[in-house]
Amino acid sequence: MATIRNETTADVRGIHAVNAAAFESDAEAKLVDALRDQCVDPFLSLVAELDGRIVGHILFTPVLVVGAADWSAVALAPMGVLSEFQRTGIGSLLVVTGLNACRDSGHDVVFVLGHPEYYPRFGFRRMSEFGITCEFDAPDDVLMVAELRDGAIAGRTGEVRYHPLFKNV
Repeated sequence: MATIRNETTADVRGIHAVNAAAFESDAEAKLVDALRDQCVDPFLSLVAELDGRIVGHILFTPVLVVGAADWSAVALAPMGVLSEFQRTGIGSLLVVTGLNACRDSGHDVVFVLGHPEYYPRFGFRRMSEFGITCEFDAPDDVLMVAELRDGAIAGRTGEVRYHPLFKNV
């Protein structure tokens, strides 16, 4: 099984290659590169390494939820696994390890714009259930949020705003 660990500077090219291959274009790969330079705290970038090769990557960056009282959280985006390693549990391992690391770092809430069949298994639910919207025009079922601590969203609403670089994807 793959080893999940924090990225190092030696992983940057491998991470770019994974994201370029895992998505329809290299936009996500370029986004990760740009975010690495502009997001410092929090910025959690994990890799899945198998036999010395980077085969998966997951990134968590800060978001702001703008409402009656603004609050901050993190977003999972992007997460990619090389096609030959998909459906082997590497993606799930990246998500679980990443969510645990976010919780351990004191983050209570994680947002994702993702596949509605995939992310609910990790505790993600529709943002709309909590009265939360997103700045991006996307179907309701792909706009999701997970509470890393029970009740973390209680009484909070607003619109999720990602780092401005996400508008270029």
